[in-house]
Parts: sequence; structure tokens; C-alpha cells
Amino acid sequence: MKSRIHPSAIISSSANLSADVEVGPFAIIGDDCTLGDGCVISARVTLERYVTLGRNVKVGVGSVLGSDPQDLKFKGERTTVEIGDNTVIREYSTINRGTSQSFKTSVGPNSFIMSYVHLAHDCHIGEGVILANMVQLAGHVTVEDRVILSGITAVHQFTRIGRNAIVGGCSRVSKDVPPFVKAVGNPMKLYGLNSIGLRRSGFSPETILELKRAYRLLFRSELNLSDAIERVNVEVAQLPEVVQLIQFLESSERGVTI
Repeated sequence: MKSRIHPSAIISSSANLSADVEVGPFAIIGDDCTLGDGCVISARVTLERYVTLGRNVKVGVGSVLGSDPQDLKFKGERTTVEIGDNTVIREYSTINRGTSQSFKTSVGPNSFIMSYVHLAHDCHIGEGVILANMVQLAGHVTVEDRVILSGITAVHQFTRIGRNAIVGGCSRVSKDVPPFVKAVGNPMKLYGLNSIGLRRSGFSPETILELKRAYRLLFRSELNLSDAIERVNVEVAQLPEVVQLIQFLESSERGVTI
């Protein structure tokens, strides 16, 4: 099919639009933007510059992607925004380009970014992530695969959120959130394993059981973290998910929510 571009849209001569792209009224596609097959750009969307959209990406009304990073250290380097296949970005969201720290801001495939979400410079979002309405991520935040961040949650810069975690609404995330857990609050606390989410993601009962055993030792015993990790290494089956949980804790630079 041919691209469907509204006559009021403004398309840079250096933009590259693939087949069957739809661009709505008053949208702006800026310099060196690339749109994959089947992308839908709604009315009044702005892709400022250096934005790459994969296949079948949908961008909602009024969203702005590819604007300069809000970082005083930015000196005009050529940096990008990269959005993976089949991701949906709803109305009035903003995604800034990266800085020289990583040179890009990225969102993985099959993710769902709801309305009024902000992704600051050098954020890296994994595959199958859901960011609910008004989630606000500061710079250099990493969100791993299949995380859910509920509405009106704010995340401090340089924070990591581990895979398959779920964060409840109106939370303030100032420390790393381990993978596979439920967390909520201000100050934030852990509330057990994300068992329902893990089952929906196809985790076996055996894996969930071992993760529960690890969780109790790490976060609900009277052991300090280093002693708890030693106990987990001895007493809990070293499944890949258990190993990943331990590696996440050991590599944390901001400290871990407990």
C-alpha cells in the first residue's frame, strides 16, 4: 500500500518513510527520522530529529519524540530515539534524545506507553514494558523486560527496575527495584513476589517456588544482604532466574528497595 500523508503534515526532505505509513494532520517529521512499515503518526505529533521507529509503531496525538535532552551537559551531539516494533505510544507523551553517555534513548518492541508519559535522555526500556498514564522517568533509567509501572509513578535518575517487576501507582522510585517483585509506595517497599505476573509470563511453578524461597531469605529474614545472598547460593536451586536476581542485587549502585 502507498503511504497516507495528510496534506497539512510537514515532512523533512531527509526523513525516510517506509511503505504504508500514515501521517495525520499537522504532524511534523523532522530531519533524519526513519519510520518502518505500517507506522501510524497521529495528528499534531512531532518527531523533531534523529528518531527511528520500527515496524507498526503507533504514536498518539500531540506526542513529541526526539527533542533535545534536558541536560545541561548536552553540547549538541548527534543522539537518537529508537522505538521497537509494534510499540504503542499514546497521547501527549514526550521522549527526549540521549546524551553522550549512551547516545540514545530506546524503547523495546511490543511495549505500551500510555498518555502523558515522559522518558528523559538515555532511558532504556525493554521488551513488552507497560508504562501507565503520567509515569515520569528521569535520565539514565533502565527498565528491563515485561515490567509494569502503574500511573503517576516517578523514577529517580540512574535507577534500574528489574524484569517482570510491577510497581504500584503514585510511587516514588529512588532505589533499584529487584526483578520479579511487587513494589509500591512513598517511601517504596516490597510486597512479595509478582507471582501472578510470573505465571502469566509462563514461569513454571518450580521456578516461582525457588524465587519465593530466595525472596524470603533476601528480604524477609533478619540477615544482612551479603549473608542472605550466601544462604541463597547454598539453599536455593540455582535456576537462571535465581542467579539473575542475585546478580542484579550485587551490581546495584543506588541500593535496592527492600
